[in-house]
Amino acid sequence: MFGRILPVIRKEFIQIIRDPRTLAIVLLMPPMQIVLLGYAVNSDVKHIRTVVVDEARDETSRAIIHAFSSTEYFDIVDYVNGPRVARNVIDRGQAKVAFIIPPTFGADLKANRPTAMQVIIDGSDPSIAQTALFAANAIAQAKASELLATTINQAGASGRLEMPLELRPDVLYNPDMRSINFMIPGLIGMILQFQSLVLTAFAIVRERERGTLEQLIMTPIRPWELMFGKIAPYIIIAFWNVGIACALGLLWFQVKFAGSFLLLLVLSVLFLIGSLGLGMLISTTSRTQTQAMQTAVFAMLPTMLLTGLIFPLENLPRALYILSYFWPLTYFLRILRGIALKGLGIDYLWNEVLLLAAFGIIVFAVSANRFRKKLA
Repeated sequence: MFGRILPVIRKEFIQIIRDPRTLAIVLLMPPMQIVLLGYAVNSDVKHIRTVVVDEARDETSRAIIHAFSSTEYFDIVDYVNGPRVARNVIDRGQAKVAFIIPPTFGADLKANRPTAMQVIIDGSDPSIAQTALFAANAIAQAKASELLATTINQAGASGRLEMPLELRPDVLYNPDMRSINFMIPGLIGMILQFQSLVLTAFAIVRERERGTLEQLIMTPIRPWELMFGKIAPYIIIAFWNVGIACALGLLWFQVKFAGSFLLLLVLSVLFLIGSLGLGMLISTTSRTQTQAMQTAVFAMLPTMLLTGLIFPLENLPRALYILSYFWPLTYFLRILRGIALKGLGIDYLWNEVLLLAAFGIIVFAVSANRFRKKLA
């Protein structure tokens, strides 16, 4: 019996080795999943990008700032002048939190007078907002108690200590911190990515397997016309599904759309160009539909974990955080959530738009060139 089974086993191993792409995907997928899921699926939000408006600029305000920066929760990236500048930085997505310390902060604390400091939080991602709010309140109250106790003890005061410090939070864009408001724009981006990448990946390889690609080559149609004809249906399908997703988000889940829907559709075209180009590239480099599917899934996994779709990018280690900037969905999700949740215009989104356009043009040009060679 084993004498008959062993040749079959040997033959199957030979078949696997002869298909290096499938072999590479099979061997690389498990360790990649472990690494990405191990780092990305992490509910502990740390290293939140933070700016400070320190209008007091005294010893007490510096002590409060140090208390925030010495924890793993807040990474102070800049000191800005005024609440308006801090709000602008958060609008642009350059920071998630801003601490605003008033001019009389230190003097009021030392004199045991009630005072307040403001914390502005980007609420578009509820997991980051909730962590920032909890950590800011705990740190501020603990440090204020310490400073107040020291001041009163030095003055020889006794008795019950009253907390003079009030932390006034201002949660922007998503004040109720509803997770659905964060997820719906992300799902729209994922739908566009999935429809354009996976479905387009089958476009050429399906024709090759059926033997109809040669028939298309013999027709008088030009290569670019054939390419456009192959991807046009998927563009229509993708936008149809986006429309359905937006309608369900607005009507069923009651997600408010703050920005311009027309601007979102226009910028979605840039994202589609890159995704369709990547799908066509996979299609022209695959010999079978199975190969195309495996490669498409292999390409989709990092886009779901390293782009901020579900898990905050702040959770990632430095190397993976830098790697996230090589995926176009990272920029498109910022565009989506910036328009949908923050109501931002094109003037706030130029960096993401330019990077998205550059990726789309390069990938689409490479795939188009390879497509023409396949038809030659």
